[in-house]
Amino acid sequence: MTNTASSPTIILIAGHWLGAWAWDEVLEHLTTDHSRAIAMTLPGLDGDDPERAAKTLDDQAAAILGVITQLGASKDQPATLVAHSGANAPVSLVLDRHPELVHRVVWVDSGPMATGSVFAPDLPEGLEELPLPSLDVLAEQASLEGLSAKILERFQARAVPEPGPVLRQPVELTNDARRKVRTTLVCCSIPSAQVLELARAGHAMFAEVANIEHLDVLDLPTGHWPMWSRPRDLAQAIQSAASRTN
Repeated sequence: MTNTASSPTIILIAGHWLGAWAWDEVLEHLTTDHSRAIAMTLPGLDGDDPERAAKTLDDQAAAILGVITQLGASKDQPATLVAHSGANAPVSLVLDRHPELVHRVVWVDSGPMATGSVFAPDLPEGLEELPLPSLDVLAEQASLEGLSAKILERFQARAVPEPGPVLRQPVELTNDARRKVRTTLVCCSIPSAQVLELARAGHAMFAEVANIEHLDVLDLPTGHWPMWSRPRDLAQAIQSAASRTN
C-alpha cells in the first residue's frame, strides 16, 4: 500500500457485529488503486477482548480518533471515514468532536445520527450484549439481497455480539460544524430518492441528512451489506468519494 501525501487516507468502519474482516474484499480493490486505506475493529467487537461487553460509544469514538492520528491525518490532510450501518453512532461523535480531521464521510447504507438518538432505547439494562439474530429475524430488519449461503455462513460464524452500553448510550452532539463535513451517501437497500424524501419529511432515522451542507448521493442497489454483495463497486464508490476535493 503506497503511503504518500497525495493518496487519500481512508478508514473503513463496519456496523454491528462486525470487525475489520468485513472489509477484506473491498480493501483488495482499494489497495490496487494505491490508497492509504485501513479497516478497523471497534472496541467491543474484538472477540478476544474479555472486557468487550463493557465498551461504550465513547470508547469507540476514541478508537477512531486514535486510528486517524496513527495514520497521520491532520487539519491539512484530513481523513475519509467510511461508516457502514450502526457505525454511524461513533462516527457521528467523531464528526461532532473533531470535524477538522475529516475530509469526507461516506455513509454506506447508513447516515448521520441526530443528537439524543439511541439505537436500542428499549434494550433491557440487564442485557450485557446483543448477539447476531437468526437469519430469519435479520432479514426482517435489513435486506440480505446479494448474499450467498457461503457469505451468510461466514457472517454467522464470525459475528461478535454487540455490547449493550453501545446500543443504549445516547448520541450527544453539540457542534454544528459536523454538518459542514463533505458527505457522500451510498444508498443500497433504500434508494436515494426515498432517503432524501424521508429526510425532508423529518423521519427520525434520516432527519439529520437534511442538515448536511455538502451532500452527494449515490445509488448502489443491493442489500444492506454491499461490502460482500458488491465489493468492487463499493470500493470504486469509496475511492471516488475520497479523492474528491469539493
